[in-house]
Amino acid sequence: MRDFHFPGRSSVIARNGMCATSHPLAAKVAVDMLTSGGNAVDSAIAAALVLGICEPQMTGIGGDCFFLVKLAGSEDIVGLNGSGRAPAALDAATLRAAGHYEMPVYDANAVSVPGAIDAMLTLAGDHGSKEMSELLAPAIHYAEEGVPVAPRVASDWAEVASELKGAAAKYNLLSGKPPKVGDIYRAPGQAEVLRRIVAQGRSGFYEGEVAEDMVNSLKAAGGSHTLDDFASTKCDYVEPISGTYRDLELVELPPNGQGAAAVLMANLLSSFDIASMDPNGAQRVHLEAEAAKLAYDARNRFISEHTPRLEHMMSPVTASELAELIDPTQAMVSPKELSEAVHKETIYITVVDKDRMAVSLIYSVFHSFGSRIASEKFGVLFQNRAAGFSLQEGHPNEAGGGKRPMHTIIPGMLKRDGKLIMPFGVMGGQYQAAGHARFISNIADFGMDPQEAIDAPRSFPQDGFLDVERGYSYAVRQELANLGHNVRIPDTAIGGAQAIRIDDEVLVGGSDPRKDGCALGY
Repeated sequence: MRDFHFPGRSSVIARNGMCATSHPLAAKVAVDMLTSGGNAVDSAIAAALVLGICEPQMTGIGGDCFFLVKLAGSEDIVGLNGSGRAPAALDAATLRAAGHYEMPVYDANAVSVPGAIDAMLTLAGDHGSKEMSELLAPAIHYAEEGVPVAPRVASDWAEVASELKGAAAKYNLLSGKPPKVGDIYRAPGQAEVLRRIVAQGRSGFYEGEVAEDMVNSLKAAGGSHTLDDFASTKCDYVEPISGTYRDLELVELPPNGQGAAAVLMANLLSSFDIASMDPNGAQRVHLEAEAAKLAYDARNRFISEHTPRLEHMMSPVTASELAELIDPTQAMVSPKELSEAVHKETIYITVVDKDRMAVSLIYSVFHSFGSRIASEKFGVLFQNRAAGFSLQEGHPNEAGGGKRPMHTIIPGMLKRDGKLIMPFGVMGGQYQAAGHARFISNIADFGMDPQEAIDAPRSFPQDGFLDVERGYSYAVRQELANLGHNVRIPDTAIGGAQAIRIDDEVLVGGSDPRKDGCALGY
């Protein structure tokens, strides 16, 4: 239990239904959808589309999404991959010949076809209970009437405003400047797109005038996209994967997402007695950093749309062999050479309804404002997910036409004794797999409730540094430096998270104070 002498958040407790997400307006829309008779699928989709207006730097209809859904009346979990594919003409050899050694990041070649709308329409049709007109009405309203810009959103916006050009600047800046806290942001062009989806279904987005606007805008920016690429977009139901940590089962989606890396990292940490450590001490941070280096090295080697060695990557034996490479007294400079022998053979919202259907949904445009390219007429901002491809010849994740790139966004669920106890997710790009492993450790090793597990300070090794939030003491940062870590305090807090614990009679929700959102129930 938190010390009530200090500022903080309590977990939110309710009996009938709950949403936890990163913006209050979206949380309210979700609960309103539940109280009006909708189920968790209806609620999650309606609120996610509102998030595209509340947090346009994070997500939107030009992005991708992934779902885990526990169905009402059973413990069956359905997975849905709503990630789009590269245009058919994308070719790694052509990009290499043009002088690229890595995928360009803010470029039309980094734009894969948006998959979110197809996935949402599919899931709503198969498992929702309301008409799409009802689900899209809140997002249409807020796109037209506008939403006040929240503090974290304004901060993110200001960081990249100078990099928005053309239509992206026209639709996402106010008089050429980023909005300030409390300014009203509107997206009337997107409201019109959503109205066409209501009237025409998926063809209102993937065919006709909206698709023509998107394709023409991408071609003008140097892309190879065609109307056929958009018309052929299709989501896929997939079988979830899982691994165990202590007495919990961590449920993830299979590749092309990085859920397998989260399972691998959890398996790595199982080799150590984390529960005996200071939860906010240097020893735990060090072990997590070393485990993350090894897990992400495996991710970068193997994960692709058709990961060739998924069983090897998720095997406890692999994790045990990798764990032996971790030196408790010294940070590794690079995992590549150390792990070579082992590898000789790559927005979040959660809703639970009164019938205990549970949805874990993550929905994103990847980098802040995605590719920073928007369509000219309707202002659809495109993701830059194809930046997740490799240009290494022969790599499983090598860029290619019609392929799905490796994705960082992953929804999660926790089960105990075969029963779902918590849908959860961790935002933050590359951090997400490490964030899942840390979250499950906070729950299993230290008995934290959802809000405590989310509030706890975070660290993450990337770009040759160990990013350590200010929630850690100076003494911890110094001890980590003495272990050989190149410690820095990141400019922005690491990621965000949401979770709902399902107890016998009540729901217990947590929402990350690093974002603007909340958990709401009824």
